Amino acid sequence: MSPRFLRFTILASTWLGACLCASQTLAQSTIRAQRVASGLVNPTFAGSPDGDFQRLFLLEQASGSNGYIRVLDLSQTPPQLQSAPYLSINPILAGGEEGLLGLAFHPNFANNGYFFVYYTNTNGDNQVVRYRANAPFATSTSADPTSANPVMTISHPGASNHNGGWLAFGPDGYLYISTGDGGPGMHSQDLGLRLGKIMRVDPDGDAYPLDRSRNYAIPPGNPFVGTSGALPEIWHLGLRNPWRAAFDRATGDLWIGDVGNASFEEIEFVPAGMSGLNFGWDCMEGFSCTGSGNCNCNDPAHTLPVHAYAHTSGNCSIIGGSRYRGSSLCNFQGLYFFGDFCSGRVWTVGWNGSGVQNLTERTAELNAGGGPAISLLTAFGEDAAGELYICDALGDVFKIVGGNLVDCNANGVQDACDLASGASHDWNSDGVLDECQLAGTPGCFGDGTSATACPCGNNGAAGRGCQNSITSGGAKLQGFGLPGADSLVLLSSGELPVATTIFLQGNTLIPSGQVFGDGVRCAGGTLKRLYAKPASGGTVHAPLAGDLSITARSTQLGDPIAPQSGQVRYYQAYYRDPNAGFCPAPSGSTWNVSNMLTITW
Repeated sequence: MSPRFLRFTILASTWLGACLCASQTLAQSTIRAQRVASGLVNPTFAGSPDGDFQRLFLLEQASGSNGYIRVLDLSQTPPQLQSAPYLSINPILAGGEEGLLGLAFHPNFANNGYFFVYYTNTNGDNQVVRYRANAPFATSTSADPTSANPVMTISHPGASNHNGGWLAFGPDGYLYISTGDGGPGMHSQDLGLRLGKIMRVDPDGDAYPLDRSRNYAIPPGNPFVGTSGALPEIWHLGLRNPWRAAFDRATGDLWIGDVGNASFEEIEFVPAGMSGLNFGWDCMEGFSCTGSGNCNCNDPAHTLPVHAYAHTSGNCSIIGGSRYRGSSLCNFQGLYFFGDFCSGRVWTVGWNGSGVQNLTERTAELNAGGGPAISLLTAFGEDAAGELYICDALGDVFKIVGGNLVDCNANGVQDACDLASGASHDWNSDGVLDECQLAGTPGCFGDGTSATACPCGNNGAAGRGCQNSITSGGAKLQGFGLPGADSLVLLSSGELPVATTIFLQGNTLIPSGQVFGDGVRCAGGTLKRLYAKPASGGTVHAPLAGDLSITARSTQLGDPIAPQSGQVRYYQAYYRDPNAGFCPAPSGSTWNVSNMLTITW
């Protein structure tokens, strides 16, 4: 039975139902689908050349006898779909599963302008054709229609479905091509046919100069080179209709969504660089035997899928996706996204190195953005930054974005992602980035601007304490949190890589400051040593988890401070600087001091 795939009518069957299997939901922030383009004619692809962060290229499967490449301008807010097509390809055979199906950019596109398309010609065969962009390649709004150069013609007799159509350049720089079985399942096991395969070719060479249908070379290492009766371009076999696949841009692993037959849909996983796998069609569908006599069921030479799901709850046709490797959805790093055309459902799975885990349905999250729901998804795509998109047969393209954006520092990145990447911190663990909760007024700088100069002319950088013997710049004291909520944390950075640090509190100000070791101290009056902590990498903060808060610790030491009391206290960090020869005057100096921080409680 053919998959109900890429049809233009809306399915009436309901898709709401239970998850395919019990799943453990990961502790993740939510996502939603944000529509970035509409009005397209059955979009089948979304992607960008390497390094091109301004453009997303989209394919329209067919309009009449034309297939179109369109450009979405990502530099505008919101993104704008260019009105004129980047390229019109004709004549093509359109309808059902035929038409303009795949696009891949040469790894050196910025310099040579080459890109490759996969489409169904008017004879019903599938073609891979190379075109060239108009110059300048990295910014032009059109390609040259006269630059068509056929790379491969794939005979596809007797059926309009099971065309495959995925193109991509792998990490090795070679072009990978997916084909469906053309209808008869036996084609997938026949090494003399290109049908039901993943192929790998070198489109920069030509090993068949007399054959117009084979303008490519065979890369070294292709697994069936020299095998009698086998086509040397075959890389994997035993697939039914590998409509969409993707290389993991972080690992080079290959993920394949293979459309099933009567009962199951499959995800195949191929470790980076592995070749010659037989995925078992048409003897196996999912993990089940089909009873076909074309090969042996449960043959140990078959590679089984890493995940399969049944035709229940309206599911019928897998749309393979990508592992997320962008930067905007940090809690989704490494999750593989996939969906189903018929049900409109979307899932993620994790990968533990040997199998998938934590299957989680994302449909409700994605459709909760207030816009049109994704209903007939046809493809997942990635832009140059690794952010993910979903194409819908009804003419929309959606970007997967974070739900409920929390971005207090207004840098366009989820605060949780800033924390995960180390770009920001939350030292007081209150869920707010520290740079969004700066507290206190800094002063008493050892940068030459204060009344009392550093004792040896060892001025630090602007806004810091006096220079120490190792770390350039001097120590900087900052406060993060809300004094009124008693969530204040003091952070001293720029100290020696390893140093014992005392966080000092005074109840009066020494306006001009006084020399204190290798630095200058302005915190005076009744001094309290609140915390003594070891620095790591020149940075230390207090209180730590489990410590008394600053007000509680101060009260314990006999200087009560009540939050929201209006009392003023002065804070500095002083730390060991054991190099006595660095700043010999005054005699015996073996410590240094940060700038001061004034806090009103």
